[in-house]
Amino acid sequence: MTSTVTTDAAARRETSTAAAPDPRRRRGERLRRAGLPYLLLLPALVLELLVHLVPMVIGIVMSFKELTQFYIRDWGTAPWSGLGNYKMSVDFDAPVGDALLHSFFVTVTFTLLSVALCWLIGTVAAVCMQDTFRGRGLLRALFLIPYALPVYAAVITWVFMFQHDNGLVNHVLHDQLHLTDKPSFWLIGDNSFYALLVVSVWKGWPFAFLIVMAGLQNIPRELYEAAALDGAGVWQQLRRITLPSLRPVNQVLVLVLFLWTFNDFNTPYVLFGRAAPEAADLISVHIYQASFVTWNFGTGSAMSVLLLLFLLVVTAVYLVVTSRGRRSADV
Repeated sequence: MTSTVTTDAAARRETSTAAAPDPRRRRGERLRRAGLPYLLLLPALVLELLVHLVPMVIGIVMSFKELTQFYIRDWGTAPWSGLGNYKMSVDFDAPVGDALLHSFFVTVTFTLLSVALCWLIGTVAAVCMQDTFRGRGLLRALFLIPYALPVYAAVITWVFMFQHDNGLVNHVLHDQLHLTDKPSFWLIGDNSFYALLVVSVWKGWPFAFLIVMAGLQNIPRELYEAAALDGAGVWQQLRRITLPSLRPVNQVLVLVLFLWTFNDFNTPYVLFGRAAPEAADLISVHIYQASFVTWNFGTGSAMSVLLLLFLLVVTAVYLVVTSRGRRSADV
């Protein structure tokens, strides 16, 4: 009897031991599960390192060198200049620093106007497209055409439209509407700033329209119905329901538009060529000219690093301010 009980107890211990998983095996499974996301992200991280971080580090190193056309074949042999390129860039009493400061102010003014107009037009269009009516789908598709077109094809079309003698803009403003005394030069002089702003807003507002329209889909219609029953008009619904509900979307949208517009190179380069007019001298084209026109790659790299630092500071301040505003709104 005792032998039978002992045998049964031993069998149960063996069964429980066999059923219990090995602790080392469980740790290995947990490590594999925890490491799988990082393994899947590894190709993207390597690609990001090769495409962005490595050129960024090389550009920072170049900013400390006297890198001109004489050392372009072997830029590693260029002599070190220390902070000389940075001092030259921020010396606003010298021609190089004064030109960079003027380009910076032009870029800030252009960016603020472009982002504000893109957001305003995109928001108004998205709000108007919320109600169901005949042809709404067609209008939405037409609104997205400027965003879907290739940048070079769209800007080249605007170049022809801004021509002095046979451009469509002068034909409409001067020949048809008689708003100007004579045809205007849009691609040179002070008018170049307005031409650049028009093209930037034209191709940028559909993106704002798309993002705001997606954000509006998350606002329950019951809120508008309840507000209408309480006697709220269209403007009150927009101010009390739509804009507060779109605050998280608008915070990201404004930041993305600011960064894209401030760094925009393709639009001014295709619109004006290698030498942009002084009124439309954006900092991206200015850095290109400092690097590839005057062949002073060290100074151009220093300007690029200063631009990067400025955008990092602006982004950090913007995120801190918006996060505080979001927390205070939640409270």
